[in-house]
Amino acid sequence: MLGPNIVEHLEGSPQAKDRLRAILQALCGQIGIPEACQELGIAPTRFHEMRNGVLQTALEALEPRPRGRPPHRRLPQDDHVEDLEHQVRSLKADLQAAQIRQELSVLMPRAERPSDPKPDGGKKSGQRRRSRRRVAPGSP
Repeated sequence: MLGPNIVEHLEGSPQAKDRLRAILQALCGQIGIPEACQELGIAPTRFHEMRNGVLQTALEALEPRPRGRPPHRRLPQDDHVEDLEHQVRSLKADLQAAQIRQELSVLMPRAERPSDPKPDGGKKSGQRRRSRRRVAPGSP
């Protein structure tokens, strides 16, 4: 029977194992509280605090819980990450479209493109608009 020595099979620091072993030995009646306090170098008040803390933690760990996985909780940063991922997908699509347009312009340089309104009113370069002077009747 392992009893309080089961602590040796647990993961933890040697100091934590010594404390838990002394608490378990005192609970089992193997040693008294004054002996446990002397072994750990602590006052009885501190021993009682540690013992109650250990027992409370053990009790909370043994509380019944709903079966299955706990529901996924959304964290505030999840929304931000989702927004950034959406933005990345959109930018990738825009980049791909720009690359395709650039490839098409290289492969088909003479292809007709939609005409853009020219800032000079559609005149060919070098042409000037001739102004018509109105001539009043009877003027030379």
